[in-house]
Amino acid sequence: MLVLRTLSAPERRRLRGRRPRRVESSEPEPVPTCRATVVRPEPFGSPSEARAWLSSLRRDGAAREAELDSALRVINRALVAQRAAAADPYAGDVAADRALVARVGYGSGDAVAEGRFVAAVELPARAARRSRRSMEARDERFAALLGGREERLVGEELVLRARADLNAGRPREAALEARIALEALKRELGDRAPLDQAEPVREAAGSALEGRPPSGVEEAVSAMEAALRRRRLAR
Repeated sequence: MLVLRTLSAPERRRLRGRRPRRVESSEPEPVPTCRATVVRPEPFGSPSEARAWLSSLRRDGAAREAELDSALRVINRALVAQRAAAADPYAGDVAADRALVARVGYGSGDAVAEGRFVAAVELPARAARRSRRSMEARDERFAALLGGREERLVGEELVLRARADLNAGRPREAALEARIALEALKRELGDRAPLDQAEPVREAAGSALEGRPPSGVEEAVSAMEAALRRRRLAR
């Protein structure tokens, strides 16, 4: 079950039918904050079972990540539905990196929906949890892309979209994105593209179009990410 609450929402001003206001400074405007709570449909059998579950999460970082990723998939499924219902192409997914805070805990359903727990743990920011060091000079590349000294590949954007679909639990969409991404990378990277993934990607996209669960998409997207990483490091 997903419960959404809007917190500290400022009064919304009308943007149409009013004259521009004179301003003396450009102070930041307050923005609303949304709290999303994912509640398990099945309750714990007893308070001791709930305590044991939370205690195990404190010790097991992988289990905490799995709980967080599972909750994000639920939230993003709701956002996909909202995007389709509103025909809004700018309603994007949410990611753990963008959250102000993430907590895992237990309590009664009504209380948890209001942000009150019997017991809970607050997870560190995902960026702080990443232990792998990257050799890529991301800030330098960002400046080069903005300054026009380096060209962004179309395939890069398509691979990122495929990865986002995979992470959000949308394998069919990821398979279709992966097929287009690989076609773009064939043109942009030539023989440096993972050409061995052409047949698996074609079959996965075919399965997706027929409504069947595709296979091999994770491997294909990972191979394309690796090819792009090698290109960035070689520059």
